[in-house]
Amino acid sequence: MARKKGFVSEINVTPFVDVMMVLLIIFMVTAPMMDSGLDVDLPQAKQVDTLPTDSEHLVLTVREDGTLFLDTYEVPLEELEERLAAIVKEKDRALFLQADKSVPYGIVVDVMGRIKAAGIEKLGVVAMPSTESAAPAQSGSAQKGRR
Repeated sequence: MARKKGFVSEINVTPFVDVMMVLLIIFMVTAPMMDSGLDVDLPQAKQVDTLPTDSEHLVLTVREDGTLFLDTYEVPLEELEERLAAIVKEKDRALFLQADKSVPYGIVVDVMGRIKAAGIEKLGVVAMPSTESAAPAQSGSAQKGRR
């Protein structure tokens, strides 16, 4: 009995696995860099907590030149209250304010007033741990900053 010779219908998955391993390594290397956020020179505090890792919070950044970023999107100061009110309307979220240490105090107070006027009840301030403190203690509003 003669057999018909046909094509081999096996799929070679070795190249696919190689590509997936390379992608996995790339994502593992770049993932910690993606959490860095905006570059801000944060003030130091003696008591800090770690910033939550959940996605239920917002981070408002005030840069040295006074520009505002809600997470990674630039927001004009005049539109801040309106945008925050729209976000709070759909879901109550905590907001963490990280301001560059060279930003004038008056600007930070103005931004905090607009945050409260928008209806945000949970407000935290982001700071770097002080070099004087050996171990960070628990605090309600001081948070560890990201760079």
